[in-house]
Amino acid sequence: MRRTRSESGGTITFLLAHGANRQLCRLATTFSTQKQAFSYLQKHRTEFERMARARLASGELENGIVVLSML
Repeated sequence: MRRTRSESGGTITFLLAHGANRQLCRLATTFSTQKQAFSYLQKHRTEFERMARARLASGELENGIVVLSML
């Protein structure tokens, strides 16, 4: 997992297992710390993975990355 900061929060990147492949996903958050953002991701991991798989299946990628936002 990697975190970068922006004006409105930051992003967390994670890998989604897709068969034998891995897909890079980016989750935009409004949390100010990596610990808060990671806790949020873990709490909602199943839902984010479901959303990421749907976007991957429909081809909704930005520069080859599945981009998600907070619920």
